[in-house]
Amino acid sequence: MRRYLFYIISFLFSSAYLVSCNDSDDFTTSRSALLTFSTDTIKFDTVISTIGSSTRQMMVYNRNADGVRVMTARMKKGSDTPFRVNVHGSYLERESGAKAYDFEVRSGDSLRVFAEVTVPERGQDTPQEMIDTLIFTLESGVEQGVILSAVGQDAYIWKGKVIDKDTALTSGRPYIIYDSLSVRKDVTLHLESGVQLYFHDGANLWVHGRLIAKGTKEKPVVFRGDRTDRMFDYLPYDNTPSRWGGIRLKSTSTENELDYVDIHSASYGIACDSADVDVMKLTIKNSILHNIGGEGLGLYHCRSVVENTQISNTLGHCVAVVGGWTEFVHCTLAQFYPWDAARGDALYLANQWLALDYPLQHAHFKNCLMTGYAEDVVMGNLKDEDGSLDYYFGNCLMRTVPSDDVRRFENVVYEPTEGENVSDKQFKLFDTDNFIYDFRLNEKSMAINIGSLNWALDNPIDRYGVSRTEDTAPDAGCYEYIAE
Repeated sequence: MRRYLFYIISFLFSSAYLVSCNDSDDFTTSRSALLTFSTDTIKFDTVISTIGSSTRQMMVYNRNADGVRVMTARMKKGSDTPFRVNVHGSYLERESGAKAYDFEVRSGDSLRVFAEVTVPERGQDTPQEMIDTLIFTLESGVEQGVILSAVGQDAYIWKGKVIDKDTALTSGRPYIIYDSLSVRKDVTLHLESGVQLYFHDGANLWVHGRLIAKGTKEKPVVFRGDRTDRMFDYLPYDNTPSRWGGIRLKSTSTENELDYVDIHSASYGIACDSADVDVMKLTIKNSILHNIGGEGLGLYHCRSVVENTQISNTLGHCVAVVGGWTEFVHCTLAQFYPWDAARGDALYLANQWLALDYPLQHAHFKNCLMTGYAEDVVMGNLKDEDGSLDYYFGNCLMRTVPSDDVRRFENVVYEPTEGENVSDKQFKLFDTDNFIYDFRLNEKSMAINIGSLNWALDNPIDRYGVSRTEDTAPDAGCYEYIAE
């Protein structure tokens, strides 16, 4: 298909080139008459072996007073090149040495170059850079070159894979998931530190059994999309949401454990289907769920514990708790989704959903930070006629309407909602042009020193390994402030 596209480009550019010719131009053979390139290197991001890349392009300009003839455009490695190149409508066929002949570039005119690459599989875990040079030989005998560079990464390709027996995956080359990955009931999928799962568009992880993912600070377990290229020069696809589906823990799935896991750029993060509240559904620690086109973490009438975890920038709610039993300790829920103003809340609590009752047995949030762009980012749908619902916020920083219910809101600090929005000013990095965020605290944060030491003792270090017990008091959220 890609080659046919190159042929179409060839026809269109050849036709346009013939129309634009002016036979009255003079051509020079002076060795000082050189071409100018829009870039000296055509660089591809990491490319999965055997899977074709996206198309890159560059311009070749003639800024001389006279025309310049290009006798040949060729790849230095000839037929051995992994790159596919089209020079102004002429495809450099590898079968014939990856060469094209006879281009006339009149004064003030230009040539357009398109390039793609398919990296061969090498049977290795480590990435390898592949380089070739596109060489233009002018009528004067001068040779000018442009480097083509790509990093190839071997991967395991799984299509419609079903895990039907206990399986452990180790780090090395990533796994590319097409047509979703399923874990059957009563089966455990164990992901060791450094494992990377790249999901194709629309692919999901369905867990009917059990998922154990044990990363480390240095080598987290990563769930992401399989696009390794860029939407624009400044914007990798990996920085955009909804590149893949998400993780769904089905009703039969219990005792899932995620530690140092990075889930990003999904259509939803983790969705936990309703289950027996007396059995732990999900324990997640030291993790990130970020830049998600739906809900970050959906807990629907199940039992869960979330500690030391960042859930941020989601089109739906960062966290939705509908009934069940849950406890959050030292978590950062940050709702600054940049792609749509109709974003959800940082936290949504409910005991009713679609006209059905879901008993909320326990929802406690301790030493947590909940903020976002909206004036109130903690919302819910709670039917609590007799005041018996067990929900509690202790030593939290919250962007919501202050409550006089001191039993349920204890030692809570409320962000001001009038005047300048301070919510996004308290973090280390907010690069909204390039969609890069660092939710560690800066010196302006209201979350500093407001946490309770009692709850910090169970999580004495933050996500980056910084101690919470060595200064005045622990900070709210999953990051402890460090003065620079």
